[in-house]
Amino acid sequence: MENCIFCRIAAGQIPANFLYEDEDIAAFRDINPRAPVHVLIIPKKHIASLAEIEEADTALLGRICLVARQLAENEGIAASGYRLISNCGTDSGQEVAHLHFHLLGGQFLGAFTTIIQE
Repeated sequence: MENCIFCRIAAGQIPANFLYEDEDIAAFRDINPRAPVHVLIIPKKHIASLAEIEEADTALLGRICLVARQLAENEGIAASGYRLISNCGTDSGQEVAHLHFHLLGGQFLGAFTTIIQE
């Protein structure tokens, strides 16, 4: 998708310092980190969000999880723990309409809680 910032990064049109890259996946540091380690992991194939995945994407999603595990080891956060998040849709806070996973760690992240507004 030509206007998608993550597609442009994956295609090399926007420079990025990749922590991981292969033919299907790229990973790089978030420019607005929310934790000492904050890495974005993206498929190079444009998929808008988890709501758009198909059966054919199963292997790709599994590989993304394996890449996340390897990056956690490389970043020194595997033993202490980390979080892998993918926001889906505007209510979740998804800001870029390209499937991506946030690998967060390097500090205590606290319990994951949900706030319900009445």
